[in-house]
Amino acid sequence: MFIGVDHGTTAMRFSTGKEEFKISREEARHFSAGDLARLSPLDEVEGIAVCYSMGDGISAVTDIGKVENRGVISREGAGKHIGGGTRVYDEIKESGIPAVVVPGLHRGSPTDPRFKAYSHQASPEKIGILYEVVHDLGNDVVVCDASSNTVTLLVTGGRITGAFDACIFAPGTRHGALDVDAIRRIDRGESTANDAFLHAGLNYTVPPDLRVETMAMFAAMECAAMLLISPGAKVALAGSMAPAIAPGVESLLTRKVDVYDEWCAARGLARIARDVFSGATGILGLAVER
Repeated sequence: MFIGVDHGTTAMRFSTGKEEFKISREEARHFSAGDLARLSPLDEVEGIAVCYSMGDGISAVTDIGKVENRGVISREGAGKHIGGGTRVYDEIKESGIPAVVVPGLHRGSPTDPRFKAYSHQASPEKIGILYEVVHDLGNDVVVCDASSNTVTLLVTGGRITGAFDACIFAPGTRHGALDVDAIRRIDRGESTANDAFLHAGLNYTVPPDLRVETMAMFAAMECAAMLLISPGAKVALAGSMAPAIAPGVESLLTRKVDVYDEWCAARGLARIARDVFSGATGILGLAVER
């Protein structure tokens, strides 16, 4: 039995690909490794793939015993810091169950160097989403994960080409890029940059009746940008907003869009765990170091 752990913005999701459960980030502060028995007897768990924060301290899928600082350069930066993800990571590491840490995408990743104009491209759970979608749709895909954040990724020829991170382009419901107004508020000392990021989403900037339509437009724009590089790629949406924005994205792109639910990342990470502990030496172009 293999388990994937999705460190999401609002919740931690655990999946074997068949069985699954989730807990809020706040509830995760009380997590213990024994909670995994909700999925499988612990002595039957052969491997776990876990994510942590931005994953910018590693560039390969790495044995958890070899990872320093939980695989991040720093906990400072864009994002909400609660402590639940830290608790889950540390409990899994100390459990003795074999585990690997999945990296995020950043300047140290083997992506198209043009995407490295920005320091960060995507957090680790997005790799789980990609792995699940590629398994279903093939080796050329554009995947937009739309929820609290919006992150769009491209796989060509079975390898990750690059991604647009949450703080670069399309807004999510809660978080988004810093516009001129946000920069001015930061310069006046009225807000930190991270707080501005946490309040740049459509829930704060757009009237309720325009939020779905607006998110669909920006998600479609990110997908269209990726399709410039790989015109024949299939397009998929994931995340909590995917079902709502799918009709609008399909209309704007004039092509079919596949829709995945909130469990896509955890299921894909479980699939990564299974393949890594079965001997895989690479995951979508990312090296495996065990």
